[in-house]
Amino acid sequence: MTRYRMYPSPTQHFDLLVHCAHARFVWNLAVEQQSFWAAWRGPVPGNAERFRQLTEARAASDWLRAGSVTVQQQALRDFDQALRYFFNGTHRRPTWRKKHLHNGFRIVNTGADDVRRLNRRWAEVKVPKIGWVRFRWTRSVGEFKSYRVTLDRRGRWHIAFAQVPDPIPAPGTGEVVGIDRGVVHAATLSTGEHLDFDTDDLDRRIRAEQRRLARRKRGSGRRGRVKDRIARLHAARADRRKDFVEKSTTDIARRFDVIRLEDLATARMTRSAKGTVENPGSNVRAKAGLNRAILDKGWGMFAQRLEHKAKGRVEYVPAAYTSQRCYACGTVDREARESQAVFRCRACGHSANADVNAALNIAAGHAARGGPPLGGPLNREPQRDLLRV
Repeated sequence: MTRYRMYPSPTQHFDLLVHCAHARFVWNLAVEQQSFWAAWRGPVPGNAERFRQLTEARAASDWLRAGSVTVQQQALRDFDQALRYFFNGTHRRPTWRKKHLHNGFRIVNTGADDVRRLNRRWAEVKVPKIGWVRFRWTRSVGEFKSYRVTLDRRGRWHIAFAQVPDPIPAPGTGEVVGIDRGVVHAATLSTGEHLDFDTDDLDRRIRAEQRRLARRKRGSGRRGRVKDRIARLHAARADRRKDFVEKSTTDIARRFDVIRLEDLATARMTRSAKGTVENPGSNVRAKAGLNRAILDKGWGMFAQRLEHKAKGRVEYVPAAYTSQRCYACGTVDREARESQAVFRCRACGHSANADVNAALNIAAGHAARGGPPLGGPLNREPQRDLLRV
C-alpha cells in the first residue's frame, strides 16, 4: 500500500465522513446478523443475499440511498473476505467498528483514469459521489486497482493505493545480518548496532492527559476535548513507530544481501493471559505489560516491511536458545544471560552484550542446528528476562 495525505475541502470532508458512516453501518449490520446466527435457524445469509438485503434497505432508508452504493457494497465484500479469513484460521472473527476509531472505506475497480496530477506537489483522486479530492503528490502513483480512504485519530485524511512497491535491489556484497528484536531495543543487529525510537516526550504528555481525564465528568465537553488530545498523542506515537520501521528496514535492505530474523509468532506471544472465569490465568498483569511492550516496538510490522523491501532475502531462524547460546563456543546455558544487557559464558568466559550475542547467533543460523546437548535444560528463554533492565 502506498499512502498519501489527502486535503479535502470542508464540504468534501463532511461527505467523506458520510461515506465512512455508511461503510461502518453496513459492516456492523453484517456483524450483528452473523452473531445472531444459530444452527437451528438455518444457513447464514451469504454475500449475494446481503447484497439483496442492502438493496431493500436502501429503498427503505433515505439516508442510505443518498450514499454511494459502491462504498456500501464494498463494505459487505470486505466483511465476506474477513469471514473467510476467520474460518480459514488465519485471522480473528470480524468485530464491531466504532465511530471514533474506524473511519474509512474502500473503492475497487479503479485505475489510472481516477487519478490526475495537477502540478509538482498536488494531484486529485476521483471519489464516488464526491468528485475530485486533492492529495499531496510525494511520489509517483503506479498501477493500482483499488484504494482506501481513512481518517486517523489526529483528524488527517489519507488515501492508500493498493499496489506492491518494487523491492530494493540487493547490494551484492554477500553480507549476512542477524536481527534480534526486543522490548528494550526494538532491534539489535549482529554488527553491534541498536535500533530504536524515542517516545518519552509523548508518553509523559499522555500520562498527564490521562490524569486530567480521570478528573473530568463523564459526558462533559471538557472530557471530550481531553479524549481528543489523548487520541492525537497516540496517533503521533504510532506515526513515530511507523517512521522508525520504514527508515530502518529500508536501510537494512540496502546494506545486506541476506537478512535473518528469529521466527517469532508475535500474535500468539501477545495473546492475553487472563484466561476464563472457570480457569483464570496467572501472572496476568506482568504478561499484559510484556504484550504492550512487544506491540509498542512493532515486531510484526518490522518483519513484514523487511519481507516487502528485501523480497526473497529474508530468512527465519528458530528462536529457541538464541539468547542462551554463547556465540564464541556454542555452549547453551540459561544462566549465562545475567541481565537484559549482559551475557557472560561460564564455559569459556566470553562476555558481550546479550542482544548482540543473540543477533550473532541468528546471523550464523546456530539456533537452526539444534538445541542444547542431550540431558541439558529443555526450557526456552524465560519471558520475564525480556523486561529486565
